[in-house]
Amino acid sequence: MFGKSYWAIRDIARTTMNPFSSGRSTDGGDSEGSFDAPGSFVPDHVPDPGAFLEGHDVLEGEEHVAFHDVTRDLFEERGVYDATFGYNLARLNLDRRHPEAGYRYAVDADDPTVLRAEFSPTTEFCPQADALVKGSFRAWNGLSDRHEYDLVRVRVRPSHHQSESLNGTLESLEAQYLESGEVPTEPVGSGPGTGAKGEDGDETSVQSPF
Repeated sequence: MFGKSYWAIRDIARTTMNPFSSGRSTDGGDSEGSFDAPGSFVPDHVPDPGAFLEGHDVLEGEEHVAFHDVTRDLFEERGVYDATFGYNLARLNLDRRHPEAGYRYAVDADDPTVLRAEFSPTTEFCPQADALVKGSFRAWNGLSDRHEYDLVRVRVRPSHHQSESLNGTLESLEAQYLESGEVPTEPVGSGPGTGAKGEDGDETSVQSPF
């Protein structure tokens, strides 16, 4: 599924970057025993694939790990961080305290150049979900030369109380990207967004319940 350029980048990243490294706390103050080892895939500690991935080729085992390794590096570069826990969002998949939260992936059944990514927030009222999924979309598609897909489609699991609004925003970003070939940087709607380190004052019409 992945070409030589992908594997070369992956090997270089593993030898030159400390997983989930940054100036922030990497574990939110809890011991490392709260996390699975980087590069592992523990089915009981990741969310089950949801409706957005149904009928598509869900990545499991090493295939999931391979893409998630790249995701970790892209999120680190673009500053896609969970502000609540103070770590790279990709690390949520390894957090044993939240086995039903994080990303799952599937190759689109109709177009193998498209990857579907479904985000399960830690709670149904997660106030960061908007900024996190938009930051994810921009990281994956803004740095598309770093993986083997022409498009990464992102959606929030329906368990989030504002999934309809969030997914509408993501569909809009996706349409703009496909039309222009450039990842949109202009805000959609109004109101402050939170959760992504280094974002340029992103805004959204989605309202936090807090």
